[in-house]
Amino acid sequence: MAPRAAYKELSGRLRNKRMTDENKPADDEISIDASNYNSEDLKHLSDMEHVRERPGMYIGDTTLKGLHHLVYEVVDNSIDEVMADYAKSVSVQINSDGSVTVIDDGRGIPTSKHEQLSLEMDREVSTLEGVMTVLKFGGKFEKKAYETSGGLHGVGVTVVNFLSQWCEVEVYRDGHVWTQSYERGVATGLVVKGHATQKRGTKTTFKPDGSIFPNVKFNFDTLYKRLQELAFLNSGVRIKYLDERINEGDEFYYERGIVEFVEHLNRASDAVHPDVLLVEESRDGVKLQVALQYSTEYTENVQSYVNNIHTIEGGTHVSGFRSALTRTLNNYGKKENMFKDLAPTGDDFREGLTAVISIRVPHPQFEGQTKTKLGNSEVEGIVNATLGEALQKYLEENPKNARLIIKKGLIACEAREAARKAKDLLRKRKDALSGGGLPGKLRDCISNKMEECEVYLVEGDSAGGSAEGGRYRDFQAILPLRGKIINAYKSREDKVLANEEVQSMIQAIGCGIGLDQDISKRRYNKIIIMTDADVDGSHIRTLLLCFFYRQMYHLVAGGHVYLAQPPLFRVLRGKSNRYYVQSEEEMKTQLLERGLSDSWLEMENGRRVDGTEMRKLCEALSAMEEALIALERRGVGLKAHAARMDQELRLPVFLVTVGNDFHWFQSRDALEAFLEKENLTTETKAELEASAAETPDGTPPVEEEERLLAHIVEMHEVKTINSGLKQLAEFGFSIQDLIPEERTGSTDSKFHLNREENRSGIDDLRALLPAIRAAGEKGMQVTRFKGLGEMNPEELRETTLNRDNRTLVQVSLTDAAAADEMFRVLMGDKVEPRRKFIEKHALEVRNLDV
Repeated sequence: MAPRAAYKELSGRLRNKRMTDENKPADDEISIDASNYNSEDLKHLSDMEHVRERPGMYIGDTTLKGLHHLVYEVVDNSIDEVMADYAKSVSVQINSDGSVTVIDDGRGIPTSKHEQLSLEMDREVSTLEGVMTVLKFGGKFEKKAYETSGGLHGVGVTVVNFLSQWCEVEVYRDGHVWTQSYERGVATGLVVKGHATQKRGTKTTFKPDGSIFPNVKFNFDTLYKRLQELAFLNSGVRIKYLDERINEGDEFYYERGIVEFVEHLNRASDAVHPDVLLVEESRDGVKLQVALQYSTEYTENVQSYVNNIHTIEGGTHVSGFRSALTRTLNNYGKKENMFKDLAPTGDDFREGLTAVISIRVPHPQFEGQTKTKLGNSEVEGIVNATLGEALQKYLEENPKNARLIIKKGLIACEAREAARKAKDLLRKRKDALSGGGLPGKLRDCISNKMEECEVYLVEGDSAGGSAEGGRYRDFQAILPLRGKIINAYKSREDKVLANEEVQSMIQAIGCGIGLDQDISKRRYNKIIIMTDADVDGSHIRTLLLCFFYRQMYHLVAGGHVYLAQPPLFRVLRGKSNRYYVQSEEEMKTQLLERGLSDSWLEMENGRRVDGTEMRKLCEALSAMEEALIALERRGVGLKAHAARMDQELRLPVFLVTVGNDFHWFQSRDALEAFLEKENLTTETKAELEASAAETPDGTPPVEEEERLLAHIVEMHEVKTINSGLKQLAEFGFSIQDLIPEERTGSTDSKFHLNREENRSGIDDLRALLPAIRAAGEKGMQVTRFKGLGEMNPEELRETTLNRDNRTLVQVSLTDAAAADEMFRVLMGDKVEPRRKFIEKHALEVRNLDV
């Protein structure tokens, strides 16, 4: 065999080497023997295998944060079209089956043959397939297609495809609809040219792979905040958002952009000056937008973005902003003789400041793919000079507002001095770092090794007594807090420090507060907030988090603050085997696992399903469970839909309505053929008129004969059901086994679940999972807890203090701006924003005291 042919064959084998569902090498793969290490022990992974094996390298992690990052990657591509002035609207929809659809009206991904890729792969490859299946391939490397963009590495939408159970892309371009589908990153066919259209843009639908992500349920509020943020940053873009699961959504459109962003952030605060200062300028290829306004708050709220990417760690653009602000305000104050005994610092001038910094950089330098900090050194000087000039002009032209801003800084300076004196008095009276002078109600631990010590902040003296009785004295300390502490968001620092409960916490923790905080001197490695699960407990927990966020920011940022989370269930098996389960989902999983043990399914013909086959059958049914429910929510019964199956045993995915007539189609090819044969269009008259008003080359579209309108509904959940039916067929089952039969002349069931001495009848396979869970619960005593407040010392020790059983939630600051905004809405002076928040989330309440 020729060397080139041998290399291609070897590369193909390596690319196609299969991986197990657990992302571990299969049994037939080569294992490494440390004593005999050679070239055969080295393995080459394809792009797709590497992404699926190491998803954290591309999306951060596989938690909910990484899951939502998939949506951001697709949406960012659409926003790049907006930034390049080729798109005006973006639509994001969470479908009823948990998949996500993103649509824009941009140029559409090119679908023609890509010469370079075709040559490299030795077959015809479209640009669309390259974008979706080849890493490091995109339009962001050369600045011909995009002057600035959020995506830089050419991996975004490709990674989304690789980490999805299935994905489908529709492109509206060159007068037609072009489609291609993928399963776990692999194209299932070539790009298909569909019906004629005058629309432009790209529609991407994907469903995250449950074998990669432990939780594939998107959070409505998380996506809501990001999409609203993008609408603020790109004035004039219209972003529509709909969650079909809960039938909620919104439409975002902000003509004044980041000015409205600042007004939104300050909606729960009183402004020091009525107008929002807006600075817009382009220098050396960098486009700068800064909007700022001072409020009566005591905290700084500065949010920075680079090419729409939220740089939560700041960077050179934030450094330039702060330098310009401090320098300009200081110069103006000195010039107007406003500084007498005290001179405000930069921190003083940023108290109560709300600002949004948005810059567009052609070649931004970020710290890795997560892009949280900007490193371009030239940007600092550009922002510093531009903002300095604009702010100086604003102060001179608006002397009344200027004096209000400078006065705000002076008051902050006076409060800082008062707080410094309060801290000095606190140190002199009780020096926590000396080992003495600890609060009298602190039940300290015996160990002096900070790394193993932890302190519980407990609501009330009675709960503190229970915690005292159940704690592990060697390394656990208890600090009872009486009543609700002061609101650290609405109160000045000196008043906060005068609060007795706050003083107790500061003395007990021992690392200081504010700018003087040194977390290396903390007395405990973990500070654990433990409150009741009622309304008062939630309020106290919020007040404590507010205090830590404002006064001990570095302690939170360092990951040393936790929330105690009691388990939901206590399970007793026998007399001594006792353990705890945290959630409903975990309880269901455990019951299913236990029910599967030594159980088998018996059919009418005597066939028996057990062991590994039984487990795989349950996995297939579990994957279909939610999709079947979603289909029935549409009013489509499974029995009626089963009658529409084609010869390949596929359920229809598309429903086409033309007038009063309904038509069902299993594949897009059949759908397209029907539309063409019947001379139908999917575009309304309004859409056709909009397309005629603006075309890519400025010329009117070709006139076409009038067509009837066809309304298409794509039922994404059916794709999941069809996939599950394939798996059921491997076990010899069909869709009829999911449908209860009307059995006449016999009372016997179609299936029987057997476990030990128990035998129960089942009419259809959909009832198998509940039956197995019910079987798994036999012999177990399950107790559901109501909260910490009702636990005695023994229960508290078992569930919340014992390191082997307890669950702690670590408080992080991955999005400090969101935390700041939440505190401002919930703890601020204005009632209206708080009322709107309560109205919006009223139905989500789980613990309500009436």
